[in-house]
Amino acid sequence: MFYRRKFYIVKNEFVEVFNEHFNNTNLHNQQKHGARLIGRWMKENDDHTTEIFAIWEYDSYEDFKEIESNVRNDKAHVKRVQDWYQRHGGKETVFKEYILEVRNEEIKSTVE
Repeated sequence: MFYRRKFYIVKNEFVEVFNEHFNNTNLHNQQKHGARLIGRWMKENDDHTTEIFAIWEYDSYEDFKEIESNVRNDKAHVKRVQDWYQRHGGKETVFKEYILEVRNEEIKSTVE
């Protein structure tokens, strides 16, 4: 199995918009192409930001790469994401003003 953690630091005023985007746009498309969501959580920080992260499971690293390629090549999905950015001032604005940090990391189990 291959696991990844997708991690964001988001300004509090954008959390609801961001979570709605995940639930209505990204989640379905990931699952449609074979990604399995273990869970998605958030934790408010003391600096008017919120940490949001999801744990995803794949059968292997190769499956992860194939699924990500399929997600990124899904033209209807790409259009929905581009439209979402435009509604919020454009991708550059979203990452400058609202989403302050993004990490996409492999995580490994410590349980044998």
